Amino acid sequence: MEIAQDQTAQSDHYFRDLAILDWLVELGATEAISETGINRYDLPETVKQADKPVAPSALKKSVMSLPDTEQLAALCTDIEMLRKTVVEFDGCSLKKGARNTVFSDGNPAARVMVIGDTPDPDEDRNGTVFAGKAGNLLDKMFTAIGLSRQAETGENAIYMTCISPWRTPQNRDLSTDEIALLKPFLIRHVLLAKPEFIVVMGSQPAKILLGFEKSITHHRGQWGQLAGISTLAMFSPANLLRNPLNKRAAWADLLALDTRLKPGPHD
Repeated sequence: MEIAQDQTAQSDHYFRDLAILDWLVELGATEAISETGINRYDLPETVKQADKPVAPSALKKSVMSLPDTEQLAALCTDIEMLRKTVVEFDGCSLKKGARNTVFSDGNPAARVMVIGDTPDPDEDRNGTVFAGKAGNLLDKMFTAIGLSRQAETGENAIYMTCISPWRTPQNRDLSTDEIALLKPFLIRHVLLAKPEFIVVMGSQPAKILLGFEKSITHHRGQWGQLAGISTLAMFSPANLLRNPLNKRAAWADLLALDTRLKPGPHD
């Protein structure tokens, strides 16, 4: 009887610890720290050297040795080849902490391409752009102007991707080096998809792709150019879930996009 109780207790502890571990991963934990302290004065000399600050010259050399993603992207002649290249690319440390590579969703022949922020936990877990509650809201938003990620014809479809294929720790913004590394893949993605219009959703995509300096609150509704394509900045679905009052502005932006999609002269 006691043995059975011990086994039950061990099982309970196992599932409790597993739940805690899953929770920590969702929070963005990327390293395990031991329960005992480390006496860094007693470390081997090789480890002490690794802990020393990196000299500026060494840092410059490291940056210069980043993989040439512009060349890799340029070699891709279609979207499927680009997808394969991104999935197999191991030159970005973000990939090590991600569950999935989030590449795209929807119809590549769509007139409208939507570019979102770095993958959130739902997108990272599912490997799908705009998943979970934010994805459901986005689908409702574009359905309201007759567009859908499930549409079989490009006329009524949307095609979606993210500024990064991999989630960042604690959902932080991309670093300068990460932007330089990943942006060529994104620009190539746009050039291969050849949409008529692009929608960038959120502050970070608007800053990286359109050069906007302030938050999306200041720039939403503004049009810019990305790879020679008319591009509209909008609130992200995640923002709208946090700030429902912004839905009115998002609806106005969708109507502006809908107007440009319709034939005839536009301002």
